[in-house]
Amino acid sequence: MPPGSAKSTYSSILFPPWFLANAPQCSVIAASHTTELAEKWGRRVRNLIAEHSATLGIELSQDNQAAGRWSLMQGGEYYAAGVRVGIAGFRADLAIIDDPIRSREDADSDLVREKTWEWYKADLGPRLRPNARVCVIQTRWHEDDLAGRLIAEMERGGDEWEILSLPAQAEENDPLGRRPGEWLWHDDAEYGYAKCLKHEKRTQPPRNWSALYQQRPAPETGDYFKAEWLRSCNQLPPRDTLKIYGASDYAVTASGGDYTVHIVLGVDPQDMLYVLDLWRKQSASDEWIEAWCDLVKLWRLVGWAEEQGQIRAGIGPFRDKRARERQAYVAIRQFPTRGDKAVRAQSIRGRMAMMGLYVPANAPWYADLRAELLSFPAGKYDDQVDALGLAGQLLDVMLKGSKPSRNMGLAQPRTMNELTLNELYELQPRRPVFPRI
Repeated sequence: MPPGSAKSTYSSILFPPWFLANAPQCSVIAASHTTELAEKWGRRVRNLIAEHSATLGIELSQDNQAAGRWSLMQGGEYYAAGVRVGIAGFRADLAIIDDPIRSREDADSDLVREKTWEWYKADLGPRLRPNARVCVIQTRWHEDDLAGRLIAEMERGGDEWEILSLPAQAEENDPLGRRPGEWLWHDDAEYGYAKCLKHEKRTQPPRNWSALYQQRPAPETGDYFKAEWLRSCNQLPPRDTLKIYGASDYAVTASGGDYTVHIVLGVDPQDMLYVLDLWRKQSASDEWIEAWCDLVKLWRLVGWAEEQGQIRAGIGPFRDKRARERQAYVAIRQFPTRGDKAVRAQSIRGRMAMMGLYVPANAPWYADLRAELLSFPAGKYDDQVDALGLAGQLLDVMLKGSKPSRNMGLAQPRTMNELTLNELYELQPRRPVFPRI
């Protein structure tokens, strides 16, 4: 639900007293992004029970009434804990996780998301009794957040979850039966929240509105990369007019985790930038090294960009050996890792904002590339963005393409323009094979 819609009041303050009144011998773990916030909820729950003890039919134990941990005369207990803080000596029948992430910056951090997931699986999970219930309340800042991982796990056959998502402005299949475009409150409601929501839609950046108010981690039109910057084309320039470059973002695991991505870009005589080819797979290093050699031999590039680091240091000698054996030669430039992913992608982002990025409309990899760019930095994967960002590090040395030379009296070789893109992609499903010139 949107900010200010009382979801914490319902779930973290009013729900626990009701639950304990109906199950007075059960125990509750209440967690939030900080122990201080969790204890704040615990204090309010404790005070509600003390004030309405006769109505609820439960009574606080006199010897255990701390804000963060207290018990009932009937045997039930309440424990407030911070997410990513160890939970020891406590077993619960109900866990309430209210805002596991403090901010958008934390949501964008791979490390914070991974630690939150480890806490959920290794610290909270073992503390739950059989048939325990879990309630998660959060803002969906990132597709790979706690809720995103729980949903992905459910889709693979894991725990079943009931998902209630109430966006500020209704979309298709609204759980409240609203028509698309209807607001969560009416203008004449005493709370006056509808006016606030409309003001926020006018003033909030797209990602803030999409995540905070619509429960979608990324806006459909893109935030960091805009949809209008991607310009699909049905015809590529002749190959002999392009200066061609490439870049790679490497991964080491063969299944799961990150993807290895190789991307090939061409610059035409008007300095327009085209994505010519893309290879993306969760594969072992021997497979992506062969794919890299294939691309280098196919496209005969001017230069290639990659990142310095442990992967390059470990795999580099084998890759260089295979390149010599296969005669896949290209000048390689390595770039150190500086700043976060958004900072490293600034060069290519600026280039795309000014002049666009041209992509073959029928390329089999276009849909995944577009989806990743438009969801960045809130998307689950960013390997194609990383590869494109590395290519952006070459912008200062990229040369414009040149007009084709006229070979008077001789038959001209076939160029990419002489075949449709559909014909080219049908030649090889993995990527197009163009005639050599």
